[in-house]
Amino acid sequence: MDDAATGLVLHHPDGTSHRFDPGALCLELLPTGGPGAHARYEVLHRPADLAEWIAACRLDTGEVAVDEAGVAAARELRDALWRLTEARAEGLPGAPADYAAVNRAAAAPPPVPRIGPDGRRAEPAPTTAGAVLSAVARDAVELFTGPYADRIRVCGAHDCQLHFVDTSRPGRRRWCSMERCGNRQKVRALRARQSGGEG
Repeated sequence: MDDAATGLVLHHPDGTSHRFDPGALCLELLPTGGPGAHARYEVLHRPADLAEWIAACRLDTGEVAVDEAGVAAARELRDALWRLTEARAEGLPGAPADYAAVNRAAAAPPPVPRIGPDGRRAEPAPTTAGAVLSAVARDAVELFTGPYADRIRVCGAHDCQLHFVDTSRPGRRRWCSMERCGNRQKVRALRARQSGGEG
């Protein structure tokens, strides 16, 4: 996979869009909605919605069977991941019930990769939404127990709640995307300096 293309393209109500790479498959599920105040951003209403997310995420899948139960399972896993990533970003341990939800999803068999007769990677075997969610949950287990567990961040913009893994060497990444939130903050800071200089 081309690393430059990793991540999702997020579309905003103002008509703009930008590429968001949270640094982990499990965090790519979060922009689809979430618990509490995040419910207003819900986009996983029907099987077709989940199928669209699966096609856009970084996981290499072939044909995926998605049904209403898969949508409900995706929302349950996503909501648990929201709470866990928020807790980790604040240096808190997270709720046992949310870890249990991740473990339940991870227990299912993940998608099966395949190799073709020419020795190259072939399209994965047909799979289910449950298998895809297993891969997402297993990625979360790796993230929460791995070397970047303490590098889960929330975007520093006042109006953005996106989570990402800070894989920068110094560990000081502040924005979900320099293209969007980082540049908006630079423009705000420049305007503040200019208005302060004029006054």
